[in-house]
Amino acid sequence: MTSIGSDDPGWLRAMPAEAGRDALLSRAGHRVLAARRLTDLVQGRPPGVTGSQWTSASRASFDFLVYAADTGRPVVAVQIGPVPSPGSAEQRVERLTDAVSAAVGLPVLRIGTPTLSAAEHGRRLVEYVIDARAYAAGGATAAGTEPAPVGFRDILGRLPDGRTGPVNDLGALTRAAAVEAYVAGQVADPIVRGLHVRWVDGPAQGWSWVQVRPDACLIEQVAVTEHRFSCGIDAARLAEDLAAVAVGERLRENAVADLLPRAEWTARIAALSQRRHELVGGFAFDHLCAD
Repeated sequence: MTSIGSDDPGWLRAMPAEAGRDALLSRAGHRVLAARRLTDLVQGRPPGVTGSQWTSASRASFDFLVYAADTGRPVVAVQIGPVPSPGSAEQRVERLTDAVSAAVGLPVLRIGTPTLSAAEHGRRLVEYVIDARAYAAGGATAAGTEPAPVGFRDILGRLPDGRTGPVNDLGALTRAAAVEAYVAGQVADPIVRGLHVRWVDGPAQGWSWVQVRPDACLIEQVAVTEHRFSCGIDAARLAEDLAAVAVGERLRENAVADLLPRAEWTARIAALSQRRHELVGGFAFDHLCAD
């Protein structure tokens, strides 16, 4: 949808001081509120937004609002849940909501996933993004005076299984659980595999999977869309890590139905590789195209 209105920050409503009493958490100079409607964040209907558009978008709500503790200024609104079906009423409302958010300069982060939920996984995700942004900001400050620090996602430390690895890999628990499931004979391979891409003028997407049987895979996909916002780490890698978290949820609940034949999944990866001209930075996973 074409952006409407203007990026006028005056249309955003600062959170009042008393809102802090309802905060789910305070972290790194930010406070986080749950379940905020778009109309809670915008001071009236902005110019360029029709009455019909405003009526539709005003019904929408976000799972979380992150705002600056010192000014009350919204930093990002976060939504987690399934991606609406093309042409559905839900997709229309989402597009209108994004258009109104763009008109008032409200940053939005959307996590598209059928498995993860705001209630179960939202708080950890928001904390992670706040920490990643704070780390990235610190690295930017030091740029030019010291060697660039390792990225937030790649900081090494002790993992839950005792090995040394990236402590900010959200999928670390899933990787350990897959090994346990393999030892217990529940999966055919202990390795959690993944890939990620970022579409030109589109979302970042990540996939993660395990082979439950030699010929069938349990696959999860997550989309990350940043509107006027940066997560502090590469959104495509975040999408892949979140897909690994979703795989872990499926393994934990023993929800291993809807498996995809391994050969079909390999064919889908090969088809994705043929669209590399539509991807930011091309396609870096050709090694996965051979079954």
